[in-house]
Amino acid sequence: MLNQKLKDAVVSRILTKVRTPAQYVGGELNSIAKDHSTVQGTLCLAFPDTYSIGMSHHGLQVLYSLMNDLGWACERAFTPLPDFEAGLREHGLPLYGLETFTPLNQFDVLGFTLQYEISYSNVLTMLDLGGIPLHAEDRGDDDTLVIAGGPGGQNPELLAPFIDLFVMGDGEPSLPVVCEQWREMKGSGLSREEKLARIVGSVNWAYAPRFYEPIYAEDGTIVEIRRLRDDVPAGIRPCVIQDLDGTPLPVRPVVPVVETAHDRIAIEIMRGCPWQCRFCQSTVIKRPLRYRTVETIVDAALESYRNTGYDEISLLSLSTSDYPDFERLVTRMSEVFTPLGVKISLPSLRITETLKKIPALLQEGRRSGLTLAPEVARDDMREQIRKPINNTDLYEGCAEAFRRGWKKVKLYFMCGLPGERPADLDGIIEMAETIARIGKDVTGRHAEVIASVSNFIPKPHTPYQWNGIQSRDYLKWAHKYLRSRVRIRTVTIKGHDIERSMLEGIMTRGDRRVAAALEEAWRRGARLDAWTEYFDHKLWWKTFEDLGIDVEWYSHRDRPTDEVLPWDHIHIKYGRDYLVKEQNRSVVQLEAMAGAV
Repeated sequence: MLNQKLKDAVVSRILTKVRTPAQYVGGELNSIAKDHSTVQGTLCLAFPDTYSIGMSHHGLQVLYSLMNDLGWACERAFTPLPDFEAGLREHGLPLYGLETFTPLNQFDVLGFTLQYEISYSNVLTMLDLGGIPLHAEDRGDDDTLVIAGGPGGQNPELLAPFIDLFVMGDGEPSLPVVCEQWREMKGSGLSREEKLARIVGSVNWAYAPRFYEPIYAEDGTIVEIRRLRDDVPAGIRPCVIQDLDGTPLPVRPVVPVVETAHDRIAIEIMRGCPWQCRFCQSTVIKRPLRYRTVETIVDAALESYRNTGYDEISLLSLSTSDYPDFERLVTRMSEVFTPLGVKISLPSLRITETLKKIPALLQEGRRSGLTLAPEVARDDMREQIRKPINNTDLYEGCAEAFRRGWKKVKLYFMCGLPGERPADLDGIIEMAETIARIGKDVTGRHAEVIASVSNFIPKPHTPYQWNGIQSRDYLKWAHKYLRSRVRIRTVTIKGHDIERSMLEGIMTRGDRRVAAALEEAWRRGARLDAWTEYFDHKLWWKTFEDLGIDVEWYSHRDRPTDEVLPWDHIHIKYGRDYLVKEQNRSVVQLEAMAGAV
């Protein structure tokens, strides 16, 4: 089924002239190429970022394995770097699935995994290069179905003109349903609109933007999201896997042929989070909490190791140390994999008394660095964001890590939270320097501590969704203030790019009217905006200005809790009333904090 003509053209005309050409040829260990004439249907999983980022995403491997096991031909495509995009355009060649070099517009279904709002322009790049009409309304009855899901789609309105159907919630049970229904209706003579209506009318977790119309008031706010058909859901709810342990893990993951962001086996041990941090979108949209057993995890990790040869295994969840049988899991993993020379990575650790046990549990495993996310450094701000941690646990855990040979600590913080004060910024420096001094007490030299400070963006479906983003000037001041307070040379402050955060703000919190600016900025050359070398913030701000998009209004104003938000028709488990209650509690706590200063 290989499209040899297209492959030969790509290899002979483009690959010798581009950076990292191996990412465009497929053929990796464990990749699956099928004859499209012998399968139930064809699906291409489209990751709107580069190969090196997309191949590090566990969810892509999960869905790839799942759909191929179900008898579909499931392939992969990624956003090309600008040099490869230019080569495709120069020679009139389409973007294709890596397994068979099939152009994207020849698949039954094209499914985008949306992880980051900044990547929206990459969706347009991939559609256009793949020969798929940019606007959903311009696609024919049997043209490729374009769907999207993931955390970056929790406010689907900016991509509404370009996506046929959004899938909310867990992809494992929902993706096969959408694909099968679409394939069954192919060639039926039904219109594209009727096909979409039948899909979304049969479930409550699929959203087709064409069936909903935002109605605006004179002041620009939304009056309602009006449903245009009675046979589609009034509100969309997430699809949820009940039995996570019974849902197969990918034990033959595709092994990349070039270096990627995370070259390792990933095993999801738990979905959801037991905590309810107000800033965190994931803990809200991934409820309820579900686990895999220790036996399932160890067996899958061992089989994956045998099928790949990786020397590192990452145990994934929103809060890995909150796994209910955590100590037994880590002990068992260490017993099995340390003799094999395989490291165990724990990328998401909550700061509890368990922290000081982790270095011992890992035996001879990872020794390079410990990654922790305190988010804030003062107790009253922790109460405000609802992330209760104890500094004693943090410091004792770091001390134990240093005793056992760990070299450095990376800390994740936020700045720009509601009610933030200079004392909160001082606390970041104090915590980082305290850990550096603990390193000196234990080893005789200051530990290397990196404090990574992100700019807070209030996300949809969180209690902070009504809060505005701090101004550009404030964030510039905060970053400069933090760097000026550092006194120990082994402590480094790394602030996230403020201009990119400003763009993330409007892409996260905008409505369907902002889609025109997204398309125009893409036409003007916006590409790979998550990459520093390609991000052109001036292009974006000029586009917003030219199109009359008020960035301040969308991003920085506080919104009353009775205002209709662009994503209000997308529901979460606890509902909007829960978010309002938490927002109101937050306001009371902020007032108390301000009064105490």
